[in-house]
Amino acid sequence: MSFMKTIAAGTMATLLATASYADCGIESGSIRILSNDFGALHAMVEKARECETDSVTIEHNATTEHRDLQVAALTANPAEYTSAVVANSSIVPLMNEGLIRPLDDLVAKYGQDLQPQQLITIDGQVMAIAFMANAQHLYYRSDVLEQVGLDVPTTYEEVVAAAQAIRDAGIMENPFAMNTMTGWNLGEEFVNMYLGHGGQFFEPGTAQVSINNEQGVAALNMLKQLVDLSDPDFLTFDSNATAAEWESGNLALATMWGSRGGPILDDEGSTEEIVSSTVLTGAPTVGGGDTPASTLWWDGFTISANISDEDAEATFAALVHGLSPEMVAENNDLAVWLLDGFEPGPAAAGVAATAQSGARPYPMLPFMGLLHTALGNELSDFLQGNESAEQALSDVEAAYTAAAREQGFL
Repeated sequence: MSFMKTIAAGTMATLLATASYADCGIESGSIRILSNDFGALHAMVEKARECETDSVTIEHNATTEHRDLQVAALTANPAEYTSAVVANSSIVPLMNEGLIRPLDDLVAKYGQDLQPQQLITIDGQVMAIAFMANAQHLYYRSDVLEQVGLDVPTTYEEVVAAAQAIRDAGIMENPFAMNTMTGWNLGEEFVNMYLGHGGQFFEPGTAQVSINNEQGVAALNMLKQLVDLSDPDFLTFDSNATAAEWESGNLALATMWGSRGGPILDDEGSTEEIVSSTVLTGAPTVGGGDTPASTLWWDGFTISANISDEDAEATFAALVHGLSPEMVAENNDLAVWLLDGFEPGPAAAGVAATAQSGARPYPMLPFMGLLHTALGNELSDFLQGNESAEQALSDVEAAYTAAAREQGFL
């Protein structure tokens, strides 16, 4: 089934038989979950808490630092967490170190009605259960665009022109934002823009990096144009910061995750004027290309290797319970759920449009994380005007190559 059909499907089978919801089928166990920190994940875990009893406990650490914590936390024996909620990229280091277990037996016992597209299969084994789709895409204020007489941008060149027009009209000084915090977020923005320019990260069939090229320079130059129209503190902007800026009315255009759409479109934390004029649309193209400058993601849960079978079974059963149709019905707009009962609404429009336009999945290569880290650490000097694009990309390639040699990829 295609990604778009997965998103649109509102007829997926029930995840578990209704009879099993009452007690989740768990006799005992310690369930300890590490995840990112946003509404959809809290909703899943709160539903899973229905499985708590005197002999079943659930703890949840929701933190934006989850990527930095997960390897060390799951390396311990027993692991600090029984489950890490992951995405395309963050599962790779756990796989590389053998820190998560195959789920085929647990799927057979508790997830007979999970859909095939939810089963993240690597080397023939189910290693994660996907439950939502995500992508970064454009948010815009329709009322502000009307003020400057411009149509909705469909390319990043048009985004730059619109933001400049808004600044020139004196409406907002810094009308654009994206997640450019130094580190993972900044690396992801380059990944998106580079793919939009048609770039390839590595020489075919190898771990040899190849980004110091025409597409890499063009991607950096576009990012520089965008941050020049952003808050001067752009290197501190993560998802929480961009969402807060949007809800405060300080932005007219932004590149944000689809998973932020529900909270931004609800009636909390903002004003009617802002909410009613906020529209989510597909990720723009760039440089004359026809591929959205974005990446498609899934979020899913894994089960730790270094825990007892009892805790593994309890964790799997509770989390599958957390993904019930009742949870979806109560939290429909918090995510683009890959679950029974999901009805796509305005909050899902941007992810759906980005997928439909042919955005590429984030590369699940064992050495991609090393490149992503190098990008996040080495690009800020260029964006601050302290070095050339070519020098920044050369620094990235050197940092990646050193790390890849150290880990045996080169």
